[in-house]
Amino acid sequence: LAMAFRDVNSRRHIGLQELSSLALAGRTLLGPVKSCKFIVDESTNQSMLICSAVRLIESLDLTSAAGQLLNETIQAQNKEFKTGMSTLLFLVGAWSNAVLECLQQNVPVSAIVSVMSEGLNSCCEKVQCLQISVHDVNKELCSSSVRPNTSKSKTYEIACDGFPNPQIVLCFQKDISASEELIPRNSCSPQEADCTSNKGLVSPLAGFGSIASPVKSAGDKSASVISGSGVTASSCKQKKLTRSRHFSALAKSPFSSQLGNSQVDLSGQSAYPCECYGLGHLAIALSRGNQPSMKLLKGIVAYQRERAECSGSSQFNIAEIVTCCLPGLPESYSCVCPGFVTLVSPEQATVIRYFQDKPLRILLMDGDLTEQYRHLGFTKPRNVRTILEHSSLREGGSGDLWLSSMLDILISSRVNLVLVKGSVCENLMERCIANKILVIGSVAQNVLRAFGEVAGTQPVPYLTQLSAPRVGSAAQVELWKACDGRAMDLGELVPVRIKVQGMPLLTAVLTTAVASKMQLIEDQFWTSVHRLHHALNDGKVFLGGGAVELLCLSHSQMLAEQSLKLANKNTVKGFYSPWLAASSAEYKSVVLQALASGWNRYLAAVMCNAAKAASEFEARTLIDHHLKKAADCGSPSAYVLKEFRRGDMFRGGSVPFPDDGEGLKVYDNVTAKTEAWRRALDLVLLVLQTDAEIITGPKRNQLLNSHASSELMFL
Repeated sequence: LAMAFRDVNSRRHIGLQELSSLALAGRTLLGPVKSCKFIVDESTNQSMLICSAVRLIESLDLTSAAGQLLNETIQAQNKEFKTGMSTLLFLVGAWSNAVLECLQQNVPVSAIVSVMSEGLNSCCEKVQCLQISVHDVNKELCSSSVRPNTSKSKTYEIACDGFPNPQIVLCFQKDISASEELIPRNSCSPQEADCTSNKGLVSPLAGFGSIASPVKSAGDKSASVISGSGVTASSCKQKKLTRSRHFSALAKSPFSSQLGNSQVDLSGQSAYPCECYGLGHLAIALSRGNQPSMKLLKGIVAYQRERAECSGSSQFNIAEIVTCCLPGLPESYSCVCPGFVTLVSPEQATVIRYFQDKPLRILLMDGDLTEQYRHLGFTKPRNVRTILEHSSLREGGSGDLWLSSMLDILISSRVNLVLVKGSVCENLMERCIANKILVIGSVAQNVLRAFGEVAGTQPVPYLTQLSAPRVGSAAQVELWKACDGRAMDLGELVPVRIKVQGMPLLTAVLTTAVASKMQLIEDQFWTSVHRLHHALNDGKVFLGGGAVELLCLSHSQMLAEQSLKLANKNTVKGFYSPWLAASSAEYKSVVLQALASGWNRYLAAVMCNAAKAASEFEARTLIDHHLKKAADCGSPSAYVLKEFRRGDMFRGGSVPFPDDGEGLKVYDNVTAKTEAWRRALDLVLLVLQTDAEIITGPKRNQLLNSHASSELMFL
């Protein structure tokens, strides 16, 4: 981290310079074309390939206060959206530099804070005209990629379009034919279990309807609702579904209320001529051409569509997706498997071979399976993590009685499979293996929930609370097989699959022969999934490829010019806080130009990373060219929209479609992007004001006369 601060000037605001230096390290991670970085652990000499701002910040030694605040801001964005962190990181650096330039021109801190905040609010309102409904976007993307379908089998249609990788097709077709969990078309009825029990799944064929705003429902917030229904089964009754969404974390955001509370009619036929299930092309446009993730995501969409085909509703349920990373296998082995795929030891694999094709009695545990574990209660405080009291999970001689007691409970209840949310005592694990009981630890909460819903059981905090109703049945376990039908043994770990009839859980099996690339592949997959999820939740998307930022740049410069004219006339108009006008009128133009410089730096960096410009000078020249044409047009928003439609924006703005090589327009999430802007500016202004309080405090004269005066900048 010392290298990151080599340009720090002690006579300027240290906190802002630290933010700028840290953000500079993530410049190459911005935009659709990223340059990955290798992170090396000095203690183990192991390396990891990353292309995420989150992984970059986690790997840095952030000992300063500004660094800690930056880490918390990025982690908050990642926790809520899983996208937009690179944008946030870059804008933090760009606006930190812009604020430093304002300070060098003796602009008061109060004027910087008020004008930049109001300027960003104005930009957020201006770019609303570049929001397009998901329905309209998807319909346009689908109509541009229509191709004749000569297949005689509808199942084959789904396989080809839902799974571009033939190996994934084989993997899914094999499982579907074996378990017969999917519903035949035109043969379902409301009485069939799968037609009525699979709530909250996706029917991608259904499309999106014609409304761009979010919809209401009483379902889980993890389910993204898609308006429009294309269900053609003759005996399936079409229904209307409403949905209610709550953005508690965005309650203070001025435009969170713009998402609306409208209702969407799910009736009507699908208007999409292609076989992407109403989601495929949209997912590609949001993913910026990340084809490996898209193949898996389209497979998930296709599978959820089959399950939800007769429900009359269309939902993309992100809570029913988990991942399993298998380093050491070629990337072509990546696939989507129904059920829960995880890694176990070779000793546990012997138990699995014994139970192959046998129904198992399953137990779910909410917590650790250790003698020292104490459950914290079901009403748990937020942001609290449980840490083991003892570093070793092996119990001493004093725990033999507990081990024998726990094993007796499992044997007497005829439990064959135990899924534990937390850690498992190693001695108990060994005894269970000897008694043909399979215990798997570190199971995610949504996996336990999925098993509990279909197996008819609920997790228990302690084994001593085990009773007959808490034990589920009909679980099956087997060694995971690749798409070529071979079981895989990775040496120290063996992949296995656990499933229950009717369980909607899907596992995206991620493989790579390069171990250091594993984290990168998993991050890219989840980013693609969450982008699609947020787009469906918002009901609308932004024009991508820099279109939104160009309009923000144009609008900020226009506000700066207007403020300069008004200041010269000693007139205050156009801003929403008259009480600030007298103190900030003369500084508005300077501050707004600084805000615009952040957008300019952002666009130039994206263009350079994507090789759309050979240098930053060339990029800025092209940006100025677009700004001039937008001003001459009279309506910058109309100009941006026209250029985006033509595909001429910055000589790019499209990603190749994997099937035919043609380009698809790039789109961005609305809420995730705007919240990244706000978080970036809020962090910069927070650090600015914190530094100002320290420098201009009541002991100013003492600081002036101290030996540290040369390290401070007095305002």
